[in-house]
Amino acid sequence: MAASAAAQTQPLRFIALGDMPYGQEVRSGPAYRHLIGLINAERLPFAIHVGDIKDGLTECSDALFERQSAYFASYDKAVIYTPGDNDWVDCQRQGSDPLERLDALRRRFFATAKSLGARPIQLQRQAALMPAYTAFVENQRWWSQQVLFASFHTVGPDDNTSDPAPALQQEQRTREAANVAWIRDAFLLARLQGARALVLATQADVVVQGDTLQVPFKVVAAFQRTFVDTLLPLAQAAPFPVLLIHGDSHRMISDQPFYDAAGAPIRNLWRLQVPGADRMHAVIVSVAAGTAPPADAPTAPPAPPFGFQLLWNPMSPDPH
Repeated sequence: MAASAAAQTQPLRFIALGDMPYGQEVRSGPAYRHLIGLINAERLPFAIHVGDIKDGLTECSDALFERQSAYFASYDKAVIYTPGDNDWVDCQRQGSDPLERLDALRRRFFATAKSLGARPIQLQRQAALMPAYTAFVENQRWWSQQVLFASFHTVGPDDNTSDPAPALQQEQRTREAANVAWIRDAFLLARLQGARALVLATQADVVVQGDTLQVPFKVVAAFQRTFVDTLLPLAQAAPFPVLLIHGDSHRMISDQPFYDAAGAPIRNLWRLQVPGADRMHAVIVSVAAGTAPPADAPTAPPAPPFGFQLLWNPMSPDPH
């Protein structure tokens, strides 16, 4: 699966987007179709959609899933999708069973071990690699130019931990355990294969305001096990740069908001929050050629290993 040595010398570029299309088709469809056209014009190898293919109040019907599936098929290249809360959790607002909708989502969008899009790519799936988590066809990974990509299934705002239904509580615990195992395995595989970077994609925004000036950001308590106990220490110890891509909060942000248990910033972990909802734009992400030197190298500060360029959609309503 690893790329050739020659490919490692080239920067890698791909598309990230999420939280769209929101609202009725008559309103959001033209802008979304225009954005897909802009993405296709970039001719990049794949796009990552970090969930919420509808808003939380729109119907959760099979017909809507079919329409979104047709949209994914209109991407000229591959599309890798990870679900968001609007796609199944919030379906109970319309009287639907969220677990039944999750099953339908898996059947519709994760029927094979290939991506979506007109030119799908082969993926590895947790369901095939870990017998304890055979339901989790949506947790996927792939390689491109010696960069490992992995998606894992979280949902905003609290990973559905507050739902009182016993069946949904059990679903959350099982999904959390699956995510922890998948994240750990991604870091292990990246080490074993000598990855030059690791890119992780999920839906939930887990970053909130911190308690002190020294630690301005912290992780939402519901994501303690997945992030604080698992992802953050693994990223801090990784010999390669790590990028987390997520949606959920609809504004483009690229920063380094994560801190370790001692209150020190984790310097080789970046995050990209993609725009969404009424901001129907995408982001062109680049991974620099080679492997970034350690953050504490005794030289001038290295250039960031990841770059982010907004792909502006002039047809988006885009509020302030």
